[in-house]
Amino acid sequence: MAEHDAGEKTEAATPKRKQDARKKGQVVRSKEWVTATIMIGGALFMMLFGGHVGREMERITRDVIRSAGEGIDTPRLMLATLSEAGLDATLALLPFMLGLFAISLFAPIVVGGATFSTEAMMPKWSRLSPASGFKRMFGVQALVELLKAIGKFFIVAGVAALTLWTFFDEFLTLGRGDVHATISGGMFLLMQTFLLISISLLLIVAIDLPYQIWHYAKELRMSKQEVKDEYKEMEGKPEVKGRIRRLQRELAQRRMMEEIPKADVVITNPTHFAVALKYDAERPGAPRVVAKGADLIALQIRRVAEAHQVYVVEAPPLARALYHSTELDREIPEGLFLAVAQVLAYVYSIRKYGRAATKPLPTEFPIPDEMKF
Repeated sequence: MAEHDAGEKTEAATPKRKQDARKKGQVVRSKEWVTATIMIGGALFMMLFGGHVGREMERITRDVIRSAGEGIDTPRLMLATLSEAGLDATLALLPFMLGLFAISLFAPIVVGGATFSTEAMMPKWSRLSPASGFKRMFGVQALVELLKAIGKFFIVAGVAALTLWTFFDEFLTLGRGDVHATISGGMFLLMQTFLLISISLLLIVAIDLPYQIWHYAKELRMSKQEVKDEYKEMEGKPEVKGRIRRLQRELAQRRMMEEIPKADVVITNPTHFAVALKYDAERPGAPRVVAKGADLIALQIRRVAEAHQVYVVEAPPLARALYHSTELDREIPEGLFLAVAQVLAYVYSIRKYGRAATKPLPTEFPIPDEMKF
């Protein structure tokens, strides 16, 4: 029973699993979303550039007909005319084509993000297997695609019928005007109908997109054993362990530096060690170590203390004893109570009376032999 539970894919995909899937080109994709956005964008571009394209095509047609009458016996002239007409037609359609290209490029990125995978372009021989082919044809995914196709048919047919019924009178009056009015009116009605049909596809997108997100998450699910194996693999890599330790050190050092401005005194070696102490008279307990370090960290502690006007006291034997016998964010040991009390009394006296009225700091401190370094 336990083995069955371990093999069942009940766990959400880990960040590494998602990253590996993205490297293989496996991201959330919705063909219905891409189709709908391209069709809606195409309809909008037709309404925006349709008039310009129509006028350009009319001009090009007239130029071709006029040139054909003048140079029908000259193949070279006819070829040049057709080439020029093709170039003009391409330039007229260029804004429309570029707009559709941009939509087709960025529409998938909106859903699944940008990704490029050479592995996804490699041929997969498993797709040539008849068994795999039948599984795809008669599987759940094929059923979903069939239902979407049927849904699209009924939605598009319904919207088209409703549009034709709504604009029925306008369609009937098209033949009563002149040629230009009939063409312009017919194109306008056609573009409106196409836009409404394209917008109706968003109903399919509203169903398909959540399903694709759910299906993608389901495909990437992991068993509990796979999660454990991945964790062990990640933890076993030396570079990962080193990075974790480095981040932990940086985080601890950052927090430590933030506590220095709250300290009462920093006791130094003066160059090799520095220990910052904080004493709260309103709370029971001994002074607490808020920061400590050696060499470069000691220098940084002194700089932060001086920048925030925290007293820095040079007491080499006491600094060495504090550094080697204390833990960060812990109270000092009992054997150093008297020595630290002398330093704090000296600091409090300076704060109250100034250095001129304060007795010099003792040169020797009562430090137990087992704490002397």
